[in-house]
Amino acid sequence: MNQYYHSIRIDTEKCDGRMKCLRVCPTQAIRVRNGKAAIIEEKCIDCGECITACPNNAIIPLTDPFGELTKFRHTVAMPSPALYAQFGREILPEKILSGINNLGFDSTFDLALTCGEVSFAIQEYLREYKGPKPLISNVCPTVVRLIQVKYPELTDQIIPIEPPRELAAREIKKKKSKQLKLKENEIGTFYLTPCPVKMISIKQPAEKGKSYLDGAISISDIYGPLLSAMQGINKGSYREALENICILGVGWAMVGGICRTLRLKNSLAVSGLTELLKVFNDIERGKLRNIDFIEAYSCAQGCVGGSLTVENVYISYNKILKLIETLEYEQIKACPDIREVRKRYSQQYFFIKGKFEPRPLKPLDKDIAKAIKKRKEKEEIYKSLPKIDCGACGAPTCLTFAEDVVKGEAEITGCTINNAQKLKKLL
Repeated sequence: MNQYYHSIRIDTEKCDGRMKCLRVCPTQAIRVRNGKAAIIEEKCIDCGECITACPNNAIIPLTDPFGELTKFRHTVAMPSPALYAQFGREILPEKILSGINNLGFDSTFDLALTCGEVSFAIQEYLREYKGPKPLISNVCPTVVRLIQVKYPELTDQIIPIEPPRELAAREIKKKKSKQLKLKENEIGTFYLTPCPVKMISIKQPAEKGKSYLDGAISISDIYGPLLSAMQGINKGSYREALENICILGVGWAMVGGICRTLRLKNSLAVSGLTELLKVFNDIERGKLRNIDFIEAYSCAQGCVGGSLTVENVYISYNKILKLIETLEYEQIKACPDIREVRKRYSQQYFFIKGKFEPRPLKPLDKDIAKAIKKRKEKEEIYKSLPKIDCGACGAPTCLTFAEDVVKGEAEITGCTINNAQKLKKLL
């Protein structure tokens, strides 16, 4: 089996086995044994649902500390557009970018323009695509991993266009290398992330390719220092603070931002794992074939709802809308050149080099004959269970418990309901 990196870890000292994490996991990747939660590595998609569900803060997101910056001769910060929604309306993107520089980064890069370029590249791909629909966005790594684990037959429908953060990091390394006469590996690119899964997309890209990012720092970790770093920065001209912000890219921070940019008649924007599962189940059943494109996020309302953000998700969503309205009112036109995008698109500039493939899961047994026998045993055990999915056994459902038993990872006596019924009969 493959080795998987994950952006979360469980602090067993804090964990008291309440099983809330087990119940919210969309891929049934958590078990509670001997009063402690444990993660099944090949099933975990790093969605972060367990982080917010745990009442004891026993599940810890893993991102890079500021100390990582010292490993490079030149460092570049690349904030997610969701960062612009974490502060008051009077704090505009240019002030935020200036504040980031004051934290010790050598330079910052606004991703909004790259987001706009990728929007046009997706538009080109949709225009020439002839395969099964709907096509699915890949900007959210959790969505990609959800498909690889739970809906493997849909992997070919994930759009193979580089997400903006990777595209920008690739270009930054090339340009800074020439400008500063440094090697590309001496230039560190760090993504300021609203969620932990971006860390995994850097350590272990879903398409088995190479990431051009060197690390991810959480917005929640940088928020306090950034507030202090922005003190004393001159506000400057209102227009000057906005003139370099791409209106097409700012919307990528929230669900519907890409669809709004593409202006597609047959597109769908969906966020939140519960809604995603409904939509992907419908696609699996052959529905939604009239939809051309699905913009999908695992976090509610998109990246503004990430588990590593600070501001209330609805306030953040509204802040992005207001920023877009301001850009429209001021008639800011900092947008990509569609002709240049089409030229680079024809040169394969925007395409991911790897390929999205289903994630292999651990079989019941390596021997086919034994695996078939265990499948029958699993069915028989499941028939004997109460089928109420109470979770008291430490597995999320009776079916997963039956599978754990045949794999030797649980004892049949672990079903407390059956044991209670047997005890009642004896009495």
